Parts: sequence; C-alpha cells; structure tokens
Amino acid sequence: MSTSVAPQPSPQIFFQNLNAHQRTEALRAAIELEVFTAIGEGNTTAEAIAKRCNASERGTRILCDYLTIMEMLTKENGKYGLTLDSSVFLDKRSPGYVGGATEFLLSSTLVAGFRNLTEAVRKGGTSIENEGTVSPENPVWVKFARGMAGLMAMPAQLLAKLADPQADKKLKILDIAAGHGLFGIALATNNKQAEVTALDWKAVLEVAKENARTAGIEDRYKTLEGSAFDVDFGTGYDVVLLTNFLHHFDPPTCEQLLKKVHSSLADGGRAVTLEFVPNEDRVTPPDSAGFSLIMLSGTPSGDAYTFSELEKMFANAGFSHSALHPLPPTFQQVVISEK
Repeated sequence: MSTSVAPQPSPQIFFQNLNAHQRTEALRAAIELEVFTAIGEGNTTAEAIAKRCNASERGTRILCDYLTIMEMLTKENGKYGLTLDSSVFLDKRSPGYVGGATEFLLSSTLVAGFRNLTEAVRKGGTSIENEGTVSPENPVWVKFARGMAGLMAMPAQLLAKLADPQADKKLKILDIAAGHGLFGIALATNNKQAEVTALDWKAVLEVAKENARTAGIEDRYKTLEGSAFDVDFGTGYDVVLLTNFLHHFDPPTCEQLLKKVHSSLADGGRAVTLEFVPNEDRVTPPDSAGFSLIMLSGTPSGDAYTFSELEKMFANAGFSHSALHPLPPTFQQVVISEK
C-alpha cells in the first residue's frame, strides 16, 4: 500500500520571481560583451571567452555558468556551447540576431513604467508622465524601430505570405505605425506589384525608409508623417496593416481608428492586424496573456485583447467579418478583417 506525501510549502518560487531581474541583467551583460558570438566563433573555455570579450576570466566563468543555469548555454567538461536558440538569435554573425532589441526592451522609458507598477495598478494605467509610451513623437519608438527589426524579420515574412499568398495582383498598402517598416516591406518584397505607404512619426520613418532602400523597394515606398488618429489616410487601399498597435489603446479609441481604416479601404479590402491575443481566460497562453502587464505599466489604457474583443471592435467599425490566424513559430496571431 503506497502512501502519498502532502505537498509542502516552499519559498522557492517567491525567490525565483523576486530575483528575476538578475536573469535580465545577466543576459544584457552577455549581449554587451558578445559572449554568444565569442562562443560561436569557437572560444569555448572561460579563459578564451574572457580574452575575446576583453573581460576577466573569473567574471566570465561566473556569467557563463549562470547563463548555463538559464539554459542559454551548455557546459560539458569545462567547455561552453551555444544552445540552438542562442546560436540563431544571439550570435551576431547569425542573420536571425536579435540582441539589438535590448535597446528598446530595456530602455529607460519601458523600465520606468515597471519601477512604479504599484501606482499603475492603483490608477489603472501607467505612472509615467505625459501618457507614457504613447505620447506624441516619443523617442522610444526610434529605439523600437532600430532595435526590434531583427526580431520582427521572420514574423514579417510569415505575415506577408499569409496576407498575400499568391502575390499576383497589384496591391495598395497602408502600414499604420510602421516603425521599422518591415511588415510593409515584406509585402512589397513578396509582391513586385505592391506599393506601400508607411505612416509614423517623422523620426521613426527615417528608419523605415533606410530599411526600404536596403530591401530595394524604395521606388514603391511612400511615407505619411504624423499621428494615425490625425493624418488623412487617403482611400483605395487593398490592405491596411495594423501590426502591434491596437494594444496601446482602449476599445473606444481603437474603434475610432478602425472606422478611419474602414473608410480608407477599397471595396473588398482587408485590415491585417498582428497582436498578442490571449485566450478568453486571459491567463493563457502566458506570453500573450502576460503582455497586458506591459500595457498597464507603459500606457494609460492599453491591453492585450482576446479575439472576441478584437472581433467586436472591428464589427463596430463596420467590418463584415474577422478571422483569427496563428503565426507559428511566433506566439502572436493575425486577425484578417474584411470590409
């Protein structure tokens, strides 16, 4: 006869979560020192990595051991190696390198919102002055445009194939809050007949234009400077892109914008929205559901919206039908809404 042992309380989860900032700073240090690149180049001992990174051997050994605990490195017989994820995303020689995202994700603006999260919870919105990250022409979005491009390259290509699988018709595209511009650029690269108008703040659009030139589609790439809520979009668009934008605002504000989007579309046009979409329980899946806290810390009224909430917003704005599409291997989803 077996006897079960009752679970015992443990402070382990408390300490792991309270000290989670240590993981952030360890990863930041490794990126700044180019530890992952050094290992990718063949430097596998603490001594060799330290020499390549211009760091102390003791400090390098302790950092690499901690990265191994974080499952971002491997260690065997005193030698360190890259995991699959680290080799693809954190070795600067890799085309999938995303280390530059730290410039945005760990920027003082975003971190400040979490420094006083208690007050944000009390008031129901960011404690940062002047509307937080959604303040007009906030310089954090230039950091976003430059830092997040590497992280968004793959989702942009996946979205282009989903939104325009045949790529055989002329498309007039409006890319709202274009940022780095990669989503509109991917559609234009996928379809040689596509023309893109990118809308964002002037300083941000300089980054998008650089990326359009690099992609060789600058002759089919125009810009509109200003706020999406104030600028005249024009009309006749086949596709309007709303990538990672709606979550910054409350539903009434989103619906106000979506009515403008609906009016700007040609008959048969579509709005293509990329979002963090939690399940109806709002706690799963964790990456999408947890995004709500980022919006609480950084915006006055933003949120991660469920599909039913997004569907209602689009319907209220006049769209006839919305469908949800997964975008693996990312954890974001695409909502395609028909006029």
